[in-house]
Amino acid sequence: MLPDPLRRGPSLRIVGLMSGTSYDGVDVVAAEFTADGDTLRLRPLGHRELAYPDDLRAEIGALLPPAATTIEAVCRLDNRLGEVFAEAAAAGVELAGGAADAVVSPGQTVFHWVEAGRVRGTLQLGAPARVAARVGVPVLHDLRSADVAAGGQGAPLVPAFDALLLDPAAGPRAALNLGGIANLTVVAPGGPVLGYDVGPANALLDAAARRFLDRPCDVDGARAAAGRVHEALLARLLAEPYYAAPPPKSTGKELFHGGYLDAALAALGEPVAADDVLATLTELTARTVADACDRHRVTEVVAAGGGVRNPTLRARLTALGEGRWRLRTTDELGVPAQAKEAYAFALLGWLSWHGLPGAVPSVTGASRAAVLGSWTPAGPSAAAPRPPAPRRLVVDA
Repeated sequence: MLPDPLRRGPSLRIVGLMSGTSYDGVDVVAAEFTADGDTLRLRPLGHRELAYPDDLRAEIGALLPPAATTIEAVCRLDNRLGEVFAEAAAAGVELAGGAADAVVSPGQTVFHWVEAGRVRGTLQLGAPARVAARVGVPVLHDLRSADVAAGGQGAPLVPAFDALLLDPAAGPRAALNLGGIANLTVVAPGGPVLGYDVGPANALLDAAARRFLDRPCDVDGARAAAGRVHEALLARLLAEPYYAAPPPKSTGKELFHGGYLDAALAALGEPVAADDVLATLTELTARTVADACDRHRVTEVVAAGGGVRNPTLRARLTALGEGRWRLRTTDELGVPAQAKEAYAFALLGWLSWHGLPGAVPSVTGASRAAVLGSWTPAGPSAAAPRPPAPRRLVVDA
């Protein structure tokens, strides 16, 4: 269920940060939100992409499952990421014209604890106190835990944005995000909002690029376009039980990581050329996404995320949807495709600021709609009048 109709209120300028499962950098946006009856107006104020340095990417990768780590490494990375997010937040305040009311810094997900399809916990790093100290405004962080505590998956959270943006009266429509993981939101007339992680988008493609090309990614899908789909490898990958599991469900690099790809290749018992591996992984992403779209009988798919910059992947999705659904991007709706998730988190910040739920139970499987996140240092109450600082304490019997 979406939030109740909102009363008209003053505008808020919120900076949204996003670092996804590809962990290649931070997307920064600034947005002005104004409530007008049951309509929330979003005015984009700007977007920047701040790339992680190579050594930070390596530090994150060395900590992610299935690698072993230490609490010292977690602490060091938490604080280093906090400094990076602090600089990103400062850039967002500049985009907002030099002043913002709040920053949403969801952090870098390093683990999503799933057992038998149920999420038991989730961990994002990014030292929000460092962000708050840098920009001097309240910072919303740890956005997933409240939904997990309510029995939900804690992901995906972007469907709250999608459900407000897409008009279900136009027929069944889907919002697709192609990040490290592909996730889908489906809105339809008279039905609940649906949303879940479909499977890998760039996660395995990037792992293959690092292994075979010694590069962070296959730029423009050029090497995939030069290869051919290896049918035996594709069949093995499509046999992954996650795809057949019903929603609500969520996943990440705790499942779809480099070791997962290595195991699939080793099980074949024959070498596969690098370009053919990339072509096969591109087909895997396109096929699993297209199957999900067909299952929900959508007529239009509105895509965003880093994967839309891959013309090989986009062409394959377009071909698979031909005659059934049309592929377009959020740019056509006024939301830059590369910045959509950051704008979505800015929206979640607006909702939490007003005590409104941001998670959608029909998506996450939670028992109730949770107000998301924790505030550092003080949250929305920072704007309220403060009493004088106490000089002594008296205990009343």
